[in-house]
Amino acid sequence: MTDNPVGTCTPPLHGKDKDGMNNNEEPSTTDKTASEHTASDLRVEVEWGPNDPQNPMNLSLARKWTATWITSIGALCVAVSSSIYSTAFSDMETEFGVNQTTAIAGMTVFNFGMGFGPMIYSPLSEFYGRRIIYLFSFFFYLAFQFPIAFAPNIVAVLVNRLLCGLSGSAFLSVAGGTVSDIFPKSQLGRPMMVFTAAPFLGPCLGPLIGDFIAHGRSWRWVFYVMIMWTFIMLMLICLFVPETYSPVLLRWRAQKLRKETGNQGYYAEIEVNKRSRLQTIFFSIKRPFQLLFLEIMVFCLCLYTAVLLGVMYLFFEAFPLVFKNNHNFQDQYIGLTFLGLLVGILGGVITEPYWRSLYTKLALKKGIAEPEFRLPQAIFGSLFVPVGMFWFSFTTYSSVPWIVPILAGIPFGFGMILVFSGVFTYLVEAYQPFSASALAANCFIRNTFAAAFPLFAVQMFNGMGYVWAPALLSFIILFTAPSTFLFYKYGKHLRERSKFAWTRPELKS
Repeated sequence: MTDNPVGTCTPPLHGKDKDGMNNNEEPSTTDKTASEHTASDLRVEVEWGPNDPQNPMNLSLARKWTATWITSIGALCVAVSSSIYSTAFSDMETEFGVNQTTAIAGMTVFNFGMGFGPMIYSPLSEFYGRRIIYLFSFFFYLAFQFPIAFAPNIVAVLVNRLLCGLSGSAFLSVAGGTVSDIFPKSQLGRPMMVFTAAPFLGPCLGPLIGDFIAHGRSWRWVFYVMIMWTFIMLMLICLFVPETYSPVLLRWRAQKLRKETGNQGYYAEIEVNKRSRLQTIFFSIKRPFQLLFLEIMVFCLCLYTAVLLGVMYLFFEAFPLVFKNNHNFQDQYIGLTFLGLLVGILGGVITEPYWRSLYTKLALKKGIAEPEFRLPQAIFGSLFVPVGMFWFSFTTYSSVPWIVPILAGIPFGFGMILVFSGVFTYLVEAYQPFSASALAANCFIRNTFAAAFPLFAVQMFNGMGYVWAPALLSFIILFTAPSTFLFYKYGKHLRERSKFAWTRPELKS
C-alpha cells in the first residue's frame, strides 16, 4: 500500500463488486484493464488508510452518538405518527361522516407504507448512500403531512397517510445501517438498543401525546404538532448527520482523485460492476425480498417480531374497548393505559450493559464474536412477552382494579424490546454488508402485520370476549417464540450455507 493525501490505494487488477462477485471476466466501460491505460493510468483501488479521518469508523464518539440520536429520534417521530392517529380518528368519524373501519384505515395504510418503503429505501442507501435517503425521506414525510392537517375529506387523509408512511419509513431500517457503519461490532449493542427502542417507544407515546394535544381542541392540532416536530428533525438531519456508508464515500474519493490527478485508473470497489446503473439498482431492490423469502433465519425471526408488533398495534383498538367498557375510562385518559408498556420498554433498555457484558464473555470463551451471541437477550425477552399477554387476558374483568391490566404491559414491553433489540443486532451482524436490507425485510413483514391487526381487533374482542381474544394471541406468540433459541443453537450452521451471511467468502446477488 502507498500513502497519499487522499487515502490509501492498492493496485489490484481485479476486484469484487458491491455484492462480492468476482469480476475477473470482461470489465465494464469504467473498469479498463491495465493494458488499456498509460503508465500513469495504472489501476489503483481507493481504500481507507490507517486512522483515516474520513473513515466513518474513525468519527469522534460525539459525532457518532449525535448521528445515532438524531436518526433514532427521526424513527421515533415516524413511529409516534403511526399511533397518534388513534386519538384523532373518532373525531374524523363525526366530521367526515364515515364509519369506524374507514377511519381506522388511516392507521392501516400508514403502517403498510412503513413496511413497504424500506424495501426500496434500504437497498438504495447501499448504492447512493444513507444521507441522501434521509433527506429525501423526511422532506416528503413533512410535505405529505400538510394535506392531512388541512384535509377536506377522509379520502385526502387516507391517501396522504399512505404517502407519509412510505416517505418516513427510511428511518425504521436505514438508521440501523448507519449505526453499523460507524460503530465496530464490540460497541454495537448500546447504539442498537437506542435505535431499537425509539420506534417502539413511539407507538406507546403516540396515544399519550395525542390525548394531551387533542383534548379540547380539533383533531387537526395533532398533525400541526407533528408538522413542527418533523420540520425540526429535518433541520437537524441537514446539519448534523453526515454520509456514513463507506463504499459510497470511497466512490466519491475515487471520483475526486480522477478529477484532480487526471488519472482515470483510480476506482472504488463499488464501481467495479459489469451491470448498468439500472441493473444495479434493480438487484439492490431485489435483495431485501431475497433475504426475507430465501433465508430461513431472516424469515422466522421476522415472522416472530411481526406477530409481536401486530399485537402491540392491535392494543390501540383493544385498550379503548377494555378500559372504556369495563373501567369507565374517558377518552382523554385512554393514552395513560399504555404507561405499562412504556415502563417495560424503558426497563428493557437499561439492561443493555448486562447483555453487552454477556456478549463479551461469550466471545472471549469461544475465541470469536459470533452474531448468535446477540440472541440470548431475545430468548430471555421471549419468556416475558407471553407472561404479560396472559396477565392482561385474565385481568380484563371489570371486577379487577384497572391498574392490574395496565401493569401487564410491563412484562410485555420489557420482553418485546429485548426480543427486537436482539433480533435487530443479530441481523445487522449476520448480514453485513447488507444490514439495511436485512432490517428492511424485517420492517416490511412486521409493519404489514401492524397494518392488518387493528382492522380485526374490535370484531375479535367483541366476538371472542375480552379474555379469550388476547389469550389466543398469547398462544400464537408462544408458538413462534422458540425461533430465537433455535437460531442461537443452529444459526452458525445455517449461516455457513447462506449466500448472504458474513461467514461466506463470497456474497452473491
